[in-house]
Amino acid sequence: MKKIFLAALLLVTMVFTGCGGSQGGDQPKDGGSEKKSDKIVIGLDDEYKPMGFKDEKNEIVGFDVDLAKEAAKRLGSEVEFKAIDWNSKEAELKSGRIDIIWNGLDITPEREENMLFSKPYMDNRQIVFVKKDNVQGIMTETDLVGKRVGTQSGSTAEAYIDKTPGLKDGFTEFKTYGDYVSAFMDLENGRIDALICDEIIGRYNIKDRANDFQALDVQIGPVTQFGIAFRKDDTELRDKVQKVFDEMVKDGSAAKISEQWFGSDLLKK
Repeated sequence: MKKIFLAALLLVTMVFTGCGGSQGGDQPKDGGSEKKSDKIVIGLDDEYKPMGFKDEKNEIVGFDVDLAKEAAKRLGSEVEFKAIDWNSKEAELKSGRIDIIWNGLDITPEREENMLFSKPYMDNRQIVFVKKDNVQGIMTETDLVGKRVGTQSGSTAEAYIDKTPGLKDGFTEFKTYGDYVSAFMDLENGRIDALICDEIIGRYNIKDRANDFQALDVQIGPVTQFGIAFRKDDTELRDKVQKVFDEMVKDGSAAKISEQWFGSDLLKK
């Protein structure tokens, strides 16, 4: 009788242990937590010199790219740079296809409705660029009346022109471009008379072509500020990036990157 009882007890124990092992096998081996990817995806216009663009090796480089790489390094995160349609940048961010926009992005009230921004890190003006031999007496924005004017699609300049009563109506033609490379090409070929562009970006584009283009000290709209954009509710990532970026400014590494690209420290303190 004892043998029968012991055999039955052993059978029950084996069944219970087997069930317990099966349940335990369904649990994650790391104690219940799955390791998440720590990669940050940064969206940018990859023809936006010098902030982010493809070099002769087809690699994405640039001033903002170098800043972002240093920030990601300090966060201990991988970083991926993803070319996006600049005109759809808010949708790209909101959908989760990218985590950050770090690409000479102006902070505006309209954008702040859809995106969360870092503190401003650079000042920026929109100014007028023309062919060297085609200045045409442009001294103020009102002198653009009767001219063929261009700018980048989705840019701060386009937003300002659209919301300024009568300004665009005075142009003979108003053209927008997917990137400034195409815009400067049209300016060079005489397809437009004036190009409105971020001063920092435009001056970089013409620095080796002083005989072809001229930057006019004609400000279009208010002075704006560059910021890093995040999803509206992603305060955690914004705060982490802001913290390491502040450290980069404080220890001089951000200034060093600026000097490499512009010859001086253009960052806000």
